[in-house]
Amino acid sequence: MHIAVNGAGGRMGRELIRAIVHHQQLSLTGACVRPGSAALGRDAGANAGLDAIGVKITATAEQAFAKAQAIIDFSAPAASLACADYAARHGLVHIIGTTGFSPEEEGHLRRCAEKTAIVQSGNMSLGVNLLAALVQQAAKALQHDFDIEILEMHHRDKIDAPSGTALLLAESAAKGRATDWQKNAIYDRHGAKGARPAGAIGFASLRGGTIIGEHSVIFAGPGEHITLSHSAERRDIFAAGALAAALWAQNKPHGLYAMRDVLGLAQYKESKQAKRGE
Repeated sequence: MHIAVNGAGGRMGRELIRAIVHHQQLSLTGACVRPGSAALGRDAGANAGLDAIGVKITATAEQAFAKAQAIIDFSAPAASLACADYAARHGLVHIIGTTGFSPEEEGHLRRCAEKTAIVQSGNMSLGVNLLAALVQQAAKALQHDFDIEILEMHHRDKIDAPSGTALLLAESAAKGRATDWQKNAIYDRHGAKGARPAGAIGFASLRGGTIIGEHSVIFAGPGEHITLSHSAERRDIFAAGALAAALWAQNKPHGLYAMRDVLGLAQYKESKQAKRGE
């Protein structure tokens, strides 16, 4: 399968390129970065710490994606939307690991998914997506006697907060309780905020050092609490998940998919009718 990487100059972009080069079923045919990137014009392999592979990094989608069957995209929301438009026009699989989309941008991605297969996830790792399934199950079983708090920590350079993974976990918890996490989210507790509202989902975001990703979901009840957590030790776990998603989506119908679809977590998967709003 021919793969192009968007955001090729970043940490995850370089990790993806290394994973693709060493993968038996995949080949790198293009690499794209934002205009002005220090990686622009370099060989994609050499930029990722490998031998040169003959694929130059470009800022032009038409050059980077011309030979691709799939785009794997860990970049920024505006760049991901441009990739989604290109993928929809040309029928390319689009794997999105970018986070920080607004509700309007999420709607744009859903419209693009009417024309091609998109797999979008705030976290591509197997462990995190299994954690999300467990969080959904726990939230359903414990119900409203247990308050839900989500704690996440990442490296000092991460831009968005809460992390995409924290939002994924909040969505899973809300599904377990058949509620809307966005209407119940609390992001700021500075000052005298009063008592904790019933049904709230609280977020705490920490930033520092080189931490790849730490996530915990705390269910705090009367006289006891339960913590479900995940620690990412290497970035290659996210790359491996993204490559698995690309292979899985290769012959799938148009639609917006999640990693739970890729992993076959059927008991937590929405029906295609529900996804289309039927």
